Amino acid sequence: ATVLSIPRDTMTKVPACSDTESGKSTPGYYGQINSALQYGPACQVATVHRLTGIPIDHFVKLDFSGVVKMSDAVGGVSVCVSDDVYDTYSHLKLSKGSHTLKGEAALEFVRSRHGFGDGSDLGRTVSQHIFLSAMIRKFKSAGTLTDPSAVYKLADAATKALTVDDGLGTVRKLIGLATDVNKVPAQRITFATMQTAPDPADHDRVVAGPGAASLFAAIADDRSLTAGSGKKPATASASASATAAAVPASRIAVTVENGTGITGRASAVAGALTGRGFSSATSTGNAPRPAATTTLTYGTGHRPEALTVAKALGLPASHLRQGTGTGLTLVIGGDWPSGAGYPGGSSVSAAGPAPKTSDAKTAVGGAHASTADQAKTCAQVSPYKTVKLDGVTMTPAQAYAAARGKPDSAD
Repeated sequence: ATVLSIPRDTMTKVPACSDTESGKSTPGYYGQINSALQYGPACQVATVHRLTGIPIDHFVKLDFSGVVKMSDAVGGVSVCVSDDVYDTYSHLKLSKGSHTLKGEAALEFVRSRHGFGDGSDLGRTVSQHIFLSAMIRKFKSAGTLTDPSAVYKLADAATKALTVDDGLGTVRKLIGLATDVNKVPAQRITFATMQTAPDPADHDRVVAGPGAASLFAAIADDRSLTAGSGKKPATASASASATAAAVPASRIAVTVENGTGITGRASAVAGALTGRGFSSATSTGNAPRPAATTTLTYGTGHRPEALTVAKALGLPASHLRQGTGTGLTLVIGGDWPSGAGYPGGSSVSAAGPAPKTSDAKTAVGGAHASTADQAKTCAQVSPYKTVKLDGVTMTPAQAYAAARGKPDSAD
């Protein structure tokens, strides 16, 4: 099992969305990934799919009150912090060491971004993974997920704390999900955070980093990110699935857009496509805005054509996006500054074999990966001056010392 966190500060394309409940809609825009939720959960799902290429079958939304309800339902979650910490923004205040968090204290912990790591959303994803790992270990050690009565109570609490899609909207379905999770050993549950790079337009925001494509592809291909799972984790198709229906290259026209700022990139790739037998109707142009990552967007019903193009260029499956148009649009991003084949892939004929990705170790490189069995891992308190107390900027540990009169979040 794999848990992937995408920092909320990630800048990406939000597709055209319409929320039937609120009536809000958008023609699509480039913005912060979590902003898509204002157009409904389905829009958030579509945005994540567009960024990652990972198929998403169900969604669960857990809001702030839900965190409180779920932490109480399991009797509290034990976590460890590396130093005294007081995040004056989330109000988390804990002394160095281990604590059992329930209710508001649990919420303060999972919300804290100024207390851990470098004080950004990246540090928060790591501490959230520590919290979720501890919750999973508690389930397993207490036999919660094998006790029908306990699972029923937990699932019943979940239906009151979560927003879920129709496919998961019953106690019975959630019990089935708990049963599936219980089958996975803690050491085979991997937590990872999407690799990032600074957004060229705003250094307070991030974009998917160069290593993200490998991680997305591994998840999309349903490959284990831990060794010893009983399956070979080493390689799988980096391009599209070989089971997809083949479409002759001569029938496929592609609009190639240059998002690199490097003159001639669209023409070079378009020329490579027509040279490999793709339609002479293939055209070029400039992307509407600079793109850090190369994407191939296809309209409804045109995935087979997109797979054929991806295979010819050595483009990983994680770079494919479903759009609302009718054709294929290939935007050449900054991750592909030269050459006719995608870096790391193998340019092959449209009928040739798909290139291979590297192993699981490469996929999680730079992703702050951990597994749910790592019980001794503590959330690393930020050593930087990330918080303010009485108008003075200081480290979370300094804030803890200066706020002796404020009670801790957990006893």
